[in-house]
Amino acid sequence: QVQLVESGGGLVQPGGSLRLSCVASGSVFSTLVMAWYRQAPGKQREWVAMITRGGSTNYANSVKGRFTISRDNAKNTGYLQMNSLQPEDTAVYYCKATGSLDYWGQGTQVTVSS
Repeated sequence: QVQLVESGGGLVQPGGSLRLSCVASGSVFSTLVMAWYRQAPGKQREWVAMITRGGSTNYANSVKGRFTISRDNAKNTGYLQMNSLQPEDTAVYYCKATGSLDYWGQGTQVTVSS
């Protein structure tokens, strides 16, 4: 069983930055594939970015060049650095860890508004 706890969300003005964190417990973090998803009001949850066990990354086109996913295995933590935020980035952001099963955090709200 893997437990995930996200943090770092909040209210930010357009053009601003936030860094989300996802702390994992209950498993060997380095063996997990990590990903971030988001869900805006009235929309389906969408994939944002992922990072493999080896550190390879991939991004949705909508965030490429603005968001950076990373991980610190020593701290059992994954990160999503979000720059140049826009109102359309407003959503609840979830981290997901994949081992033998998929595990989800509870989500953290990101609101981009002036």
